[in-house]
Amino acid sequence: MVPSGRNAERIVTEEGLFADVDFLSGTLVNGRKTGTRGANEAAFWIARRFAKNGLIPVGVSGSLSFRTGMTVGHNLIGLLPGQRKTAREYYTIVAAHYDNLGLINGTLYPGADSNASGVVAMLTLADMFKRMKDLGRSYGRNILFVALDAKELDSAGAAQLWDAIRSGRLHDPLDGTPITPDKIHSMVNLDILGSSLSPLRPDRKDYLLMLSAGHFTGDMLDANEGMNESLDVGFTYYGSENFTRLFHSRIGDQRIFLENGIPSALLTSGITMKTNKTEDTADSLDYEVFKKRIILIFRWLEKML
Repeated sequence: MVPSGRNAERIVTEEGLFADVDFLSGTLVNGRKTGTRGANEAAFWIARRFAKNGLIPVGVSGSLSFRTGMTVGHNLIGLLPGQRKTAREYYTIVAAHYDNLGLINGTLYPGADSNASGVVAMLTLADMFKRMKDLGRSYGRNILFVALDAKELDSAGAAQLWDAIRSGRLHDPLDGTPITPDKIHSMVNLDILGSSLSPLRPDRKDYLLMLSAGHFTGDMLDANEGMNESLDVGFTYYGSENFTRLFHSRIGDQRIFLENGIPSALLTSGITMKTNKTEDTADSLDYEVFKKRIILIFRWLEKML
């Protein structure tokens, strides 16, 4: 008997989501600017969460370090293996960037929604898939959970990750084989997911945007229909073709993968009046809606895997 995904959904709480976002937007990590002590603190915290979830480290101790200009960044990668019964293994990447603006002239830019929310969503999804595996559920594809650095530096972390895949330098930690471009099934980017300040319609704060150029739409619609309380899901950026193209193909870490022919989706709750502002704090997010989004994304990923 296949265990129900509701077993995983029960572990997601608004209180837990707030605690995680609050840490990642707090003074210990100081805005998480790439190359700073705060970003390193955030990276250590994420690595500990990966280990707690039983993810298998990919790279040197689960980290791929890189240089962008005079700054050193760190991508963190953990593998959740699939069934691994076929000769040609496929991988889905679930990624979120953890860097932000840091301190500017002594003023903290917390980055709760941008993008502590995306990182917390990714970590919560890893929690949920770990729960399902513990219950005996297996998935057809491998999942690479990736915390990307240096999005604010022209997506340097995503570019470094792709370069490692393109050149065969990224290896599966279980059998040592290179994870090459032909083995990447899809890339899912979680970026700004916690607010309800920019709804698709004024009477619905429970919404989600998925920009994917038509990829995965059917599975998302099916997953949404299966929700007890479905979300208001949009597949364009507020109805604008130009902004949809901009945010899907030119802005965000999924851009690097799209440019190299990998089907990719951006999941977001949209830019708000607080994005990249000092007011982007943990208490400004809507955790009731945030929880619903994570559960919907989990259900959608289960259908894809």
